[in-house]
Amino acid sequence: MRYQDLISACEPDWQAYTEHPFVQQLAAGTLAPECFLHYLKQDFLFLKQYARAYALAIYKARTLEDMRRALPSVHALLDSEIAHHVQYCANWGLSEYDLENEDEDFGTVAYTRYVLDAGMTGDLVELYAALAPCSIGYAAIGKMLGEASTTVWDNNLYQSWLALYSGEEFQQGAAKGATHFDQLLAEIDLHSPRGQNLIHVFRTATRMEVAFWQQGLDAVLTRANAIQNNVTKA
Repeated sequence: MRYQDLISACEPDWQAYTEHPFVQQLAAGTLAPECFLHYLKQDFLFLKQYARAYALAIYKARTLEDMRRALPSVHALLDSEIAHHVQYCANWGLSEYDLENEDEDFGTVAYTRYVLDAGMTGDLVELYAALAPCSIGYAAIGKMLGEASTTVWDNNLYQSWLALYSGEEFQQGAAKGATHFDQLLAEIDLHSPRGQNLIHVFRTATRMEVAFWQQGLDAVLTRANAIQNNVTKA
């Protein structure tokens, strides 16, 4: 089996993830700034746990080759993606200290702990099945948006985010990770109990991604409800 088989097995969830309204509004530059800022703060917290999960991949690996293959992902997360979040949030008046002390939303907790639990209770392949929707999905989204058009990004508030995930560095890193994942999946029968379990793990993580986007969109509604409640109490 290949990772594409996992995507095909949960196509409706995958489409809901990669074509979510949050992504569409982000690409169009119409996403409410407070939604994106909320997402960015939660994504910082998510990526911290994601880096831990890739570190866990080193622990779970049985060969030096698999250990070496996990290491670049840890470096990329710590030195590129998280650094991008810190730099971007600085433009909004938020420091790394502020981000570190942000409360995790329920969706962030559920998703990250699910990935870590999949790795702790399963083997290396199950861990990668839980990790894959994020890396492969963001690469697919970045490629799709990059191929659609970059000419309108000049006036897009989220240009740096779009450039990061459509950029060559991220695309190449995700492609290498996907190739490694395919190698781990190669001898597993899609229809075997093991193959079906991997589909379940992959689908669950994909659904978590959908909920993570929605969590960002709901930030405006949550804020409006909080304001309304305060007005009512007053």
